[in-house]
Amino acid sequence: MYYSDMRKQIPVLHIEQFEAPTALDSFYASNLAIHLERNAHMVHTPHKHDFYLCVLFVTGSGVHEIDFDTYPVKPGSVFFLHPGQTHAWRFDSEVHGYIFFHSKAFFEYHYTQAKLSDFPFYFSVKNPPVLHLDSKQLSILIPLYKDLVAFYGEALPYRKRRLLALMELIYLQLSPWYNQGTEAQMVGSPLYLDSIRRFETLLETHFKLEKSASYYASALGMTPKHLNRIVQAGLAKTTTQMIRERLVLEAKRNMVQTQEPLANIALDLGYADYAYFSKIFKSETGMGPKDFRKQYQ
Repeated sequence: MYYSDMRKQIPVLHIEQFEAPTALDSFYASNLAIHLERNAHMVHTPHKHDFYLCVLFVTGSGVHEIDFDTYPVKPGSVFFLHPGQTHAWRFDSEVHGYIFFHSKAFFEYHYTQAKLSDFPFYFSVKNPPVLHLDSKQLSILIPLYKDLVAFYGEALPYRKRRLLALMELIYLQLSPWYNQGTEAQMVGSPLYLDSIRRFETLLETHFKLEKSASYYASALGMTPKHLNRIVQAGLAKTTTQMIRERLVLEAKRNMVQTQEPLANIALDLGYADYAYFSKIFKSETGMGPKDFRKQYQ
């Protein structure tokens, strides 16, 4: 648990904050060791991003905590982060690898017929944020990451197009391995995919005020039963589970990142009755809010 030293608002990092030899709007790539050293003042404490991030570990070990779940770092680990996720890492040995990040618009503006959520690791925040590659897979990926970093570091003709092509190639190479190596949920129907994307967007916007499945179903122009069927097919969860899990995640973040009284946190999430909020929180986490906060003090 690496949030215990951050009893204040966790910073949100932006691409333009990262030093780069030849900056490019909405995109960044680097050798991982250089990145960690150059940006040590920002990346070694818990933080969030407003961009998508993909990092490949070639050597080294440690742990990576993402939204209160902990994952091992080892050679071949690839992590995928969505905007807004809180993360922190701690390394047991020197790490080497490659990292790149970009805005949603950087990818989707140039690929008008494709979306980032077409890739299974970005389909839903409920999908695992990590893939562990074997040595053969790693040997295939390393040259692609190397080329990505090299092209980013030089002002060559067609630079942006080369970067986009390499980034898409990396994502396309990782996608089938991810589907085989994780318990990712991804439905095949384009209508289902679109409905789940729209539901998650609505949920992210309204979860503090709207807690009923019927609200989201109505906003999407369908019955609660049909929305529930879509969510279960795509994410193996009910609509109500998705709503509660998003509320509880926000509660966890506020409990760890702020000194706010628990009753105030509950009120901010739309629960005037703290006892009811505490009951929901315990049903989702197995412990009450007070006990959860103590873990990070």
